Amino acid sequence: MNLKAVLLALCAFGIYATHDVAIKILGGTFSPFQLIFFSTLFAFPLVALMLMRDQTAGTLRPKNPWWIFARTVASVVTALSAFYAFSVLPLAQTYALLFAAPLLITVLSIPILGERVGWRRGIAVIVGLAGVIVVLRPGVTELGLGHIAGLASAMGNAVASVIVRRVGREERPIVLMIYPMIANFVLMGAMLPLVYKPMELTDIGLIAVIASFGFVAGLLMIAAYRIGEAAIVAPMQYSQILWATAYGYLIFNDKLDTATIIGAGIIIASGLFIVFRESSSGTSRNTPVLRTRTRGIGPGSLNISAFLRR
Repeated sequence: MNLKAVLLALCAFGIYATHDVAIKILGGTFSPFQLIFFSTLFAFPLVALMLMRDQTAGTLRPKNPWWIFARTVASVVTALSAFYAFSVLPLAQTYALLFAAPLLITVLSIPILGERVGWRRGIAVIVGLAGVIVVLRPGVTELGLGHIAGLASAMGNAVASVIVRRVGREERPIVLMIYPMIANFVLMGAMLPLVYKPMELTDIGLIAVIASFGFVAGLLMIAAYRIGEAAIVAPMQYSQILWATAYGYLIFNDKLDTATIIGAGIIIASGLFIVFRESSSGTSRNTPVLRTRTRGIGPGSLNISAFLRR
């Protein structure tokens, strides 16, 4: 069953990578505010169909309002930063920065979850963050808003993920999903009059691709985690760097520089080590990285862990 789970996960992350190509294409013309607003609008019907199956009793009032508020803020920052980073940076470089999220989750799990991180995982985090510095090359290349946005997205995703790990069992899936979506819709809609540019039919079609591909990939990830071990499925996210390299070369004429290759390799190796350490019996009480199963950078991202519990 693990082989089938791996294939489903690889397919999901291939779809996610195509989703990100659409973001990058549109990002060359349109503001992230406009892209997130319309992709949220397109995602609402898809997510609504999914949430109609939620038979958990309760209301839309969160049981942990401050944690849900913090997660909503983190989710908005994650989406806005990721959309901007994809728009201005090479795909592979953006992924290298986003891959720092598991390292940050490990750090944040200490104060938020009370996780005890041993010296091996601690060293892995330090080495991984050194890989981020290799990718950024401060002092050698000029750091721009895109690099800051990539790191902000990784941090926002880490914060949102750890919060879900803390309160997810108490909250309904619809509560975890609907508040970030409403916030994205309202806040990006408020900015829309300042940045709006008319969209052609092909542009609207790509927006539909962003919404639908993110939703379909989420469903595939749910299926993968239901039949496979988390320690086997989770590392498949790093296959996105291969898609990014291929798409970047074929579509955007991106050149993969040595520093990005080395830095991404360090970050991925550190992330894999953390995943396998968490999967070792008795090493981690909360397994925060292993249980972070939502990609998180899209406004309609499914909370996979919440749906797996149903």
